[in-house]
Amino acid sequence: MTGEESKEEHSPIMAALPKDPPEDAKKQSFWMPDNYGGTVHRTDQSYQACNDIMACFLERAKVEKQYAQQLSQWSNKWKAIVDSRPLYGSLMRAWQCFFSSTERLSVLHSSISQSLVAEDGDRMKTWQKETFPKKLFCGFKESHDTSTGFSRAQKPWANKLKKLDNARGAYHKACQKEKTAIGKETQAKENTEMSPEKLQKMTLAREKATLAREKATEEKDKVRDRYEKVLEDVTSYTPRYMEEMEAIFDQSQEEERKRVSFVKQAFLSIHRHLDITNNESVKTVYSELHHTLMSISEQDDLRWWKNNHGPGMPTDWPRIEEWVPPVKKLKRKKRDQAAVNRPVMIGGVKVRAVYDYVGEEGDELSFRAGEVFLKVEEEDEQGWCRGVLSGGKEGFYPANYVEVAE
Repeated sequence: MTGEESKEEHSPIMAALPKDPPEDAKKQSFWMPDNYGGTVHRTDQSYQACNDIMACFLERAKVEKQYAQQLSQWSNKWKAIVDSRPLYGSLMRAWQCFFSSTERLSVLHSSISQSLVAEDGDRMKTWQKETFPKKLFCGFKESHDTSTGFSRAQKPWANKLKKLDNARGAYHKACQKEKTAIGKETQAKENTEMSPEKLQKMTLAREKATLAREKATEEKDKVRDRYEKVLEDVTSYTPRYMEEMEAIFDQSQEEERKRVSFVKQAFLSIHRHLDITNNESVKTVYSELHHTLMSISEQDDLRWWKNNHGPGMPTDWPRIEEWVPPVKKLKRKKRDQAAVNRPVMIGGVKVRAVYDYVGEEGDELSFRAGEVFLKVEEEDEQGWCRGVLSGGKEGFYPANYVEVAE
């Protein structure tokens, strides 16, 4: 799923989140087991954000009495605090706008202080008590219910995913056994010049190696069939899993939408008390502040949360992962020394890549499966060869990632 397009720096109310989506989509995705914690903890972070807002404006009420100098001190202090608090997106910009506006003011009336304490502070405190009912030993009831719902919806799919991981591991192990058997079979077929007695023994060894290879191939095919059946089971169950998870997520989003809406109204109320209209410069300050507050958007903030911490997150859904031979890394000093001692092959030998490989160091080649290039030095004791790509780039590559091109 791709979800709705998100707008940069727009997020839902009250939770400390990264600005960019996570790099590892499979590990961090909302859909993967136990990755719904961010949505569950959002309620707790919202409660703390309410404390921050109340503390912020109660302190602002005191500052109002001390005029321009103390207003500047208040603004500087809370700017630093805001940066570390879990309010973000359009609400964050609105909150910060209060401080930039305060720095431009010089005189405020004592009635403003009384209004901030008696009206807005009490309103926020009352709303906080009504909105965040606690459940004994389980924290906030909303957090507990959301976590329980996600856990129940995710448990069957997580169990199937675990079986899929086991099936994938068994399949990759079978691939490794088949690769080993093929190597032994190839080695047994290479020795042809020997005495009749040794030739007879070698013939038996070849037959034994062939049987072992055939058995390994048969076993790999059986394990792959089981792997595919488990994947089919996971895939068929996924729509139901997504439906149940989204239903719970939508409930959480609705509660978050209500919080965004209330805080927006609370900010507008605070703005109304602070809006001194008997001075043109003050009118300008609060006109800009009002525009910022009206820009608070529940839809944009919730869309950001969905795309970065909910169903809209990019996900690496389960699929068949083919086995790739392991690469033994070689220290650069040993590699350089081995390159000096190995003879250079005149003209080179054409080889074809069996697997994709991406070089991790500057002297390593990168190629795609099926790509043909030249091997110019034989394999060293560490399992590396030197080759030249069709474009002329020369470097090292793992010998077991290619085969001789016919």
